[in-house]
Amino acid sequence: MSAEDVSDCPPSQISAEDNEEEDEDDWETKMCQVCGDRATGYHFHAMTCEGCKGFFRRAMKRPIKFQCPRQGACVVTKYNRRECQACRLQKCQSIGMLKELIMSDEAVEKRRSRIRRRKEEATCLSRLQEAVIHELVNAHEKTFDATFSCFQFRPLDRELNPMSVWNEIAIGPKASLSRGLGSLLSSDSTSSSSAGEEEDCSYAEKGPVFTTLPHIADLTTYMIQNVISFAKGLASFRALAIDDQISLLKGAVFEIMQIRFNMLFNVKTGIWECGSLIYCMEDAFRAGFQRHLLDPLMQYHYTLRKLQLQEEEYVLMQAISLFSPDRPGVIHHNVIDDLQEKLAVMLKIHIESRRTKPEKHLLYPKILACLTEMRTMNEEYTKQVLHILDVKPDNSFHPLIQEVVSKDP
Repeated sequence: MSAEDVSDCPPSQISAEDNEEEDEDDWETKMCQVCGDRATGYHFHAMTCEGCKGFFRRAMKRPIKFQCPRQGACVVTKYNRRECQACRLQKCQSIGMLKELIMSDEAVEKRRSRIRRRKEEATCLSRLQEAVIHELVNAHEKTFDATFSCFQFRPLDRELNPMSVWNEIAIGPKASLSRGLGSLLSSDSTSSSSAGEEEDCSYAEKGPVFTTLPHIADLTTYMIQNVISFAKGLASFRALAIDDQISLLKGAVFEIMQIRFNMLFNVKTGIWECGSLIYCMEDAFRAGFQRHLLDPLMQYHYTLRKLQLQEEEYVLMQAISLFSPDRPGVIHHNVIDDLQEKLAVMLKIHIESRRTKPEKHLLYPKILACLTEMRTMNEEYTKQVLHILDVKPDNSFHPLIQEVVSKDP
């Protein structure tokens, strides 16, 4: 008896009869009709184990005639099924296994090639997916001013500690924006407006609370403008109804701002390095934001930055956040849900195909966890901005910020 005769066929073998599917839970309770071993499904028209499936295929492809030394009286079990090939084959035929269902070697190889190709395609970006990511990166690079060289702002009234690591920053003209989301989305212009009447910029006498608010408000307005321009650079976003565009932006701007801000975060110093401008979390505190937002937000930036994301991964995060179908006011949920799902698949495939380190398998769920955590902080951010507006109802916040946090559709 040859080595091939005594070896059972491995589970990777493929047969045409494998298409006769049955619930896997049922298979676990069924036995091979040839030898009594655990069956793995219907093979060549009979419920069998992998071993008997492979044996039948090999036997039918050979011209050898098996003979039983016991005149065909062997009882075939999973323990002795290799002892008498004649009785085992006779049992296979008696339960209805059909030679006609055996695939040729060429057909088996073609099927295996298709399976390998599908697996490769599942871990490689398609041309369409590559094009979408290219569009996202292009829109991001056109609207993300990492040096903040175009940022026009009111002075940052920061009470510096002599031991502080921060330096004085240059004071530029203040920024102003009176247009709302609707007009920005319908406008062809993506540039920031810098016109406006001069205002009193002396905030030192107002005490430590809200001292940095005017500057932080200008920074927020500037970043919101850029996020809007980013969204307008995406064909899939422009194709949405204007009401859905507004709802998506109102829900996502805080999250996208933080994702972008994270690209400038220095984990060694805990400082955001924005060209000549540098910020710490204390600046947000002096603007009126409270610790129960700022503490988890600080931890979030450490967590996300330590993932060492590539630009494409940061940009896909922004897009997944933008196309969230469960934002308040969204009308066409299914369309947006489909867009988000496709983006999530792109992110996963990008990680699998472009990352080499073993920890890449944990990167995708970690990114999704960061997005989920940001949703909870988004709600708290809105509450705190509304609170600041209540206790300090002046013109520190531009109308665009007020529109973003408003609950009106």
